[in-house]
Amino acid sequence: MSNENTATPTTARTAGPLDVERLVQELTLEEKASLTSGLDFWHTQPVERAGAEVPAVMVTDGPHGLRKQSGASDHLGLANSVPATCFPTAAALGSTWNVDLLDRVGKALGRETRANDVAVLLGPGINIKRSPLCGRNFEYFSEDPVVSGDLGAALIRGIQSQGVGTSLKHFAANNQETDRMRVSADVDERTLREIYLTGFERAVKKASPWTVMCSYNKINGTYASQDHWLLTEVLRDEWGYDGVVVSDWGAVSDRVAALAAGLDLEMPATGGRTDAQVVAAVRAGELDEAILDQAVRRHLTLLNRALPALAEPGAFDVAEHHALAREAAAEGAVLLRNEPVDGTPVLPLDPAAAASLAVVGEFARSPRYQGAGSSQVQPTRLDDALTEIRAITGTEVPFAAGFGITAETSAADDALRAEAVELARGAETVVLFLGLPASHESEGFDRDDMDLPANQVALLEAVAAVCSRVVVVLANGSAVTIAPWQHHTAAILEGWLGGQAGGGAVADLLFGVRNPSGKLTETVPLRLEDNASYGNFPGEFGHVRYGEGVLVGYRYYDAKRMDVAFPFGHGLSYTTFAYEDLSVTVSGEGPTASLTVDVTVTNTGAVAGAEVVQVYVGDPQAAVERPERELKAFGKVELAPGGTRTLSFELDARDLSYWHPVLRRWVVEGGEFVVSVGASSRDLRGSAAVTVVGEDITPPLTPSSTLSEALAHPVAGEIIRTAMAQTDGTSAMPLDEGMLALAGDMPLRVIAAFDGMLFDEAQLDRLLAASGAA
Repeated sequence: MSNENTATPTTARTAGPLDVERLVQELTLEEKASLTSGLDFWHTQPVERAGAEVPAVMVTDGPHGLRKQSGASDHLGLANSVPATCFPTAAALGSTWNVDLLDRVGKALGRETRANDVAVLLGPGINIKRSPLCGRNFEYFSEDPVVSGDLGAALIRGIQSQGVGTSLKHFAANNQETDRMRVSADVDERTLREIYLTGFERAVKKASPWTVMCSYNKINGTYASQDHWLLTEVLRDEWGYDGVVVSDWGAVSDRVAALAAGLDLEMPATGGRTDAQVVAAVRAGELDEAILDQAVRRHLTLLNRALPALAEPGAFDVAEHHALAREAAAEGAVLLRNEPVDGTPVLPLDPAAAASLAVVGEFARSPRYQGAGSSQVQPTRLDDALTEIRAITGTEVPFAAGFGITAETSAADDALRAEAVELARGAETVVLFLGLPASHESEGFDRDDMDLPANQVALLEAVAAVCSRVVVVLANGSAVTIAPWQHHTAAILEGWLGGQAGGGAVADLLFGVRNPSGKLTETVPLRLEDNASYGNFPGEFGHVRYGEGVLVGYRYYDAKRMDVAFPFGHGLSYTTFAYEDLSVTVSGEGPTASLTVDVTVTNTGAVAGAEVVQVYVGDPQAAVERPERELKAFGKVELAPGGTRTLSFELDARDLSYWHPVLRRWVVEGGEFVVSVGASSRDLRGSAAVTVVGEDITPPLTPSSTLSEALAHPVAGEIIRTAMAQTDGTSAMPLDEGMLALAGDMPLRVIAAFDGMLFDEAQLDRLLAASGAA
């Protein structure tokens, strides 16, 4: 199937590729400037002059489904769009931990994008879930950069395999919606490198997205759109990125500064206003035309990548993609709780016992299946859980709404709740659908709290008072507070925003048609106040301080030994798994160090299932504060009952490294590392300590280095001790334990300024010169 398209501004070329270098030489200054901004909301600008034709192409929103607007254009999802498969949002896709599945979803997205004559799908988003309050968390995979980067890379590879591009977003440190277009994320470089850039780096290096989208916000006072360090020094020079950097829609503050920093394409159109600014800057000598030429070169290269698919758009199978969406939604749902009642876990339900079953909750028939804003998709069809439950059981399972999800229906909550309680009173098992209404989370604003609406919690309490077997199914884009009410439940299934087929997926899981295998990619705390960013989110007066540093998500909860509702990586199954024979082999040293981690996993239960094996690394002897453990690899394995498989993971030096704030590079500090494998960050099934030979990470000495640092230096320390051993004992600063306690933190320049101490300024200069040869 392909859908009817809006008219494109110019016909895409079907002939050979554009001659990039010839066009760069022959296009006028004005034409080149025009190619670095949009024609309208969704199209790049064409050049229609004879001999220098450059087609326009269309880009459009994703990332979990094509949002090609069929009428008036806007960026907030207000206008209608063509029908497309609405796959689960990133919160659900992330919980699959399945790179192969995301590659398949990506291929499907690519087919739909191509069939609709769109060149670039704007996604995926891989920003870190710093706070559970971020209104756009449903579009992001995880609180961890390894999960975010590797799953993002899989989706990119799948989409781009179909001849259409992606836009990795939002680069970078875009972790809130409050004041999102101007807030400055104030964050130290080590935190930025280890937490907020690592996912982007992994995705760029593993999947080479055709475009990278810069974010709205500032980073340490500089807009991301005009941050040369970010867009050129890091992204291009360090990571080797050669694609197009595009702005988020309206993110450019200074077009000339942005172009100089490495931004190739401003979106959307500005009516030629900023094009004229570029032309004027080049003519005034304020902008090197070579910089503009390079941006044009990248743009033309992007067109050459896109034109073959635009010439042969193809089609896609609606039913096949819907089935894939159902599979993905089922694999991304997380079984959080499954307590025994009368000695047996309440899930899976028996379809033959449907006569004693009741379904409660408006979300069962009015599904909350996607987020609001620029990612909102017009689905090709929409399944609801109530219909799918009735289909599996073959009976008209009774239903009560229980609560309203709009202002009008919520006014009748008391009556709806009373009706639901009466229904539950006569049921053996109640499946209760709860979640966040669309008005509670969206692009454009952050949540005020983590709580479910009060009317839903009141309903749960009332139903639990008359029925001991209550199964809660959640529909929400980001974590909600569960601890205060989970004791009322026998089971909790986190369905996230499961896309257009999420209702069927939930029914499959409830009745054991599929075995749950999703795992949390974000910690569910006991309460909002336990989150590391609490007090530093969302900031004030245009600044948000990332005061928690590298202790984000599970890194914080685990370091603090803090109780949580459900830990990172947690997820139950209808079967059980055993881990055996963990072995860790060390090879190389320093920058060439690597680890091979092998572990055998066995399905010890009675039904087939899939397990997510998580590999964590800890560095307990580090000179800097490091998290107790950090995820470095993962793999998902499907096993029949009794089935066994050995998984092998290769970790390189980067997986052992931290960003050294003084040396300003990744370093492997030698010593003991602890490698653990498990089913969550709190459910470790095996650990092994290994010794790794590190590299020299001695910082260079400066006049501001301390005496303790100088004594620890392999050259300077020996010089100072030798000099002191030759003194006549009259020094005002003898090298003993008491002196070091008093003066160890004194800068060398201060010591040199004092008469009669260890050395004078001339001696300090010689000391620094000698230590520099180390």
